[in-house]
Amino acid sequence: MAEPRTEPTATDGALPPVPKRDQELRLLTASVVFIVLTLGAASLTVTEGLDPALLTPALVLGGAGTALHVLLRLVAPYADPIVMPVALALTGLGLTMIWVLETTGPDGPDGTGTQRQLLWAVAGMVLCGATVALVRRPRRLRLYTYLIALSALLLLLLPLSPLGHEVLGARRWIQVAGFTMQPSEFAKVLLVIFLASYLGRQREVLATVSRTVRIGRFKVFSVPRARDLAPMAVGWGMAILLLVGTRDLGTSLLLFGTFLAVLYAATARKSWVLIGLTAFAGGAYAAYLVFGHVQNRVEIWLDAFDPEVYNRVGGSFQVVEGMFALAEGGVFGTGFNDGFAQEIFAADSDLILVSVGEKLGVTGLLAVLVLLFLLAQRGFRIALGAKDTFLKLVAFGYAFLLAFDVFIVLGGATLIIPLTGMTTPFLSAGGSALMANWLIIGLWLTISESARRPQQTFTLGTAPGDPATEVIDVRERGH
Repeated sequence: MAEPRTEPTATDGALPPVPKRDQELRLLTASVVFIVLTLGAASLTVTEGLDPALLTPALVLGGAGTALHVLLRLVAPYADPIVMPVALALTGLGLTMIWVLETTGPDGPDGTGTQRQLLWAVAGMVLCGATVALVRRPRRLRLYTYLIALSALLLLLLPLSPLGHEVLGARRWIQVAGFTMQPSEFAKVLLVIFLASYLGRQREVLATVSRTVRIGRFKVFSVPRARDLAPMAVGWGMAILLLVGTRDLGTSLLLFGTFLAVLYAATARKSWVLIGLTAFAGGAYAAYLVFGHVQNRVEIWLDAFDPEVYNRVGGSFQVVEGMFALAEGGVFGTGFNDGFAQEIFAADSDLILVSVGEKLGVTGLLAVLVLLFLLAQRGFRIALGAKDTFLKLVAFGYAFLLAFDVFIVLGGATLIIPLTGMTTPFLSAGGSALMANWLIIGLWLTISESARRPQQTFTLGTAPGDPATEVIDVRERGH
């Protein structure tokens, strides 16, 4: 019988099978120190002393991060060592900014927002740990493709039910027993899994079977077959349903953009992207003609500094004041206790990056953006190292989702695109987004663990139970 041995080096471009928990511990220590120093600096600046109430967030986040690190040592020693400490540092910075804005705001110090955010942060990290512990073989998620798709669709439709709760023209929340939740945050996690599973199976057909449009001998365009346009039609329909039903331009843009990115990653067909962008632009223009809420957002984008647009109810006051706050921050910021970002509506959620830019300056804002895009880079790296097409597309989808989300938020705050009311990953106040993003961290960790885990090879013959083969054991009976 062949003798198994552990392959010490990476093959076929896979990640090297080397445990990285010591590296993670060093980064985790740096993240905890960063959180303690940030909270301490904020306290000294705002209260001119060390507020004992801030000791709790520091201890809780540090303890939760340590517990997650211990869990990874036990069940996922080969997981990516960078994503968890970076996510923890961003969560701590977001908590600090929420405390600063709450303490210096016009309503005076309250503390409930900070406590609520800390609770959601711990819940998200518990969800991350549960994902790592329970989803040990992430490839098995493909077995539940259509169940996951149905769950995502139900989550997207929940705001249209009697549980739906409308705020400022957008119906993206549900309200139960006084608590609000944004189901689309969890739906996007499930939709990426569904897209990766479906497109992973259909990628060869979608990538190779097409009709070519030519002018003379020159190839102009490749058009997919009509029957292969079904996934595009479904993705477009869900995006327009969100845009029309909930009037949530940001989420529909984020989900459809991610859908096109995963579709392109699976097929490498530029024609799919062009067709999708054209279809979405047509649907968005139709929504602009029909819905006043969408028209208002576009007018704010085009004429934010017009006095009439600025002064009317629901006008451009928020985004213009946000741009002034960014300008006030300058290079090094006003400090935690100065500036006026705390007086702007949704400074701790939709415009959290504006608050960071004012308090910490463009230097601090760039540092935060580097951390956010470092997370996205690690997601792309995990996708490259994954051995399975399905897992590659899942990891890629989440990386694009995070990076595109940051672009939508910062682009809206700086009038590059219309302001959509999206939240910044790990920084903004709100439990749904924070928990969903920690769930993504958990899936990244388990995917990277499966990619880095040493594979057994055999000196002779085929490995017993090799998933690439089907062994039929024929036993003679009655002889």
